[in-house]
Amino acid sequence: MPQLNFHPAGRHFLQIPGPSPVPDRILRAISLPTIDHRGPEFGALGRKVLTGIQAIFQTRHPVVIYPASGTGAWEAALANTLSPGDSVLMYETGHFASLWKAMAERLGLQPEFVALPGTDAETGLPHSWRNGVQAELIEQRLRKDSAQRIKAVCVVHNETSTGVTSDIAAVRRAIDAAGHPALLIVDTISGLASADYRHDEWGVDVTVSGSQKGLMLPPGISFNALSPKALEASRSAKLPKSFWAWDEVVAMNKTGYWPYTPNTNLLYGLAEAIEMLFDEGLPQVFARHRRLAEACRAAVQAWGLPVQCADPAVHSPVLTGVVTPVGVDADAVRRVIYERFNMSLGTGLGKLKGRMFRIGHLGDCNDLTLAATLSGCEMGLKIAGVPLAGSGVAAALDHLQRTSQPAARLPG
Repeated sequence: MPQLNFHPAGRHFLQIPGPSPVPDRILRAISLPTIDHRGPEFGALGRKVLTGIQAIFQTRHPVVIYPASGTGAWEAALANTLSPGDSVLMYETGHFASLWKAMAERLGLQPEFVALPGTDAETGLPHSWRNGVQAELIEQRLRKDSAQRIKAVCVVHNETSTGVTSDIAAVRRAIDAAGHPALLIVDTISGLASADYRHDEWGVDVTVSGSQKGLMLPPGISFNALSPKALEASRSAKLPKSFWAWDEVVAMNKTGYWPYTPNTNLLYGLAEAIEMLFDEGLPQVFARHRRLAEACRAAVQAWGLPVQCADPAVHSPVLTGVVTPVGVDADAVRRVIYERFNMSLGTGLGKLKGRMFRIGHLGDCNDLTLAATLSGCEMGLKIAGVPLAGSGVAAALDHLQRTSQPAARLPG
C-alpha cells in the first residue's frame, strides 16, 4: 500500500485537468466552523452562493446545487426532464460523452450517438475524438425526426478527455434551424469558470457542472442550471427521482435553504471561489486561460508532437492533450514525470489510453505555474527517450513574455 504521509520537499504539481489545485484562500474558508444548516446564518450563505453561481453560469434562472459529483448532476439533468424509453440524441466527442451515453442507457432511455466518421491519418485516432461537435450533423438528424421522438440533445462543452471545446451556440442554432422542440442539455463540468459559457444567451435548457475544475474547489458540489422550458418539462418527466428532484430544491432555495443536509463547508468555499472570480473579472479569467493554453500548445508544437485537438478553432483553454509517437506508452512517460519531478498529468482515457497525456492549465494557475509544468514535461519526455524537435519550454516562455501583463500590484 502506498505511503499516505509521503510529502517530498516543495508542492506537488497537480496538473491534471481536474480536480485542480485548491487555493489556500478557499481551504481557509472551508475550515470555518460548521454552522446549523437550518439557522439564519446559513440562509444568508445559501442566498449568497445561489445568486453568485447564477452570475457564473450567466443566467437569470435557477441553479440547483447538489452535494454530489458531476456524475450526479448528469443523472439529475436526465431524470428531471425525461421519461423511460425517451429517445436522446448525444454527440460523441470523447470519453465523457461516452460515459454519459452509458448512463442514459442504464436509466432506461434510448440514446443515439452521432459522430464525425473516420480515422485521423496522423495519429490513427477517431476523428470524433480530435474535433468538436459538428452542429450540422445534429441538424441533419433532427430534420429526419419528423415524428419528433427525440426529446433532448446532449453535448459536452469542454471534453476533458480530448481538450476540445465545442460551439454550443451553434448547436442551439442547429436545433432551431431544424424546427425541433428537443431540449438542449450541456455538460460544462470542466469548462465552467475557465472557458466562456453563457447558459441564457446560448439557449441551453440544462447545464451540468461541478466544483473541482475552474471553480477551484475539492470535488463534492455539482450543479444543474435550468431554463423555464426545462422546468416545464420536469413537471411531466416520469423517470424516477427523489434526491435529484428539482421542485423541492428550487422552492426551498428561495429562502437560502435545502430540503436535505447540504455540504455546508464546501459552500463556504464556493462563496470564496465566486468572490475570487468576480475580483479578477470573468472576462479576465477567460483571457488568462486562453493565453496559458496558447503557450502550452506552442510548447507541444515546438516538441514536434501532435496536439490531441486537431481543429485550432476549438482548442480548449482548460487543458492540452499531447499525443505521443506510435510505440511510446504515454502512461510510461507520465510515470517518469511523476517519479522524477513530483508532478501529476492526466492519463489518456477510453480510446486514447496509452496514446496521449493531458496537461491541465485551469483554475489557480499563472505563467510560472505553466513554465514549471512544461519544464517537468520536457525533462520527462527526454528521460523517457521521446525524440523532440526543439525546446517547448523556450517556445512557451517566448509566448508568455511577449503577451505578459502586470500581475502584481504595489500598494499606493
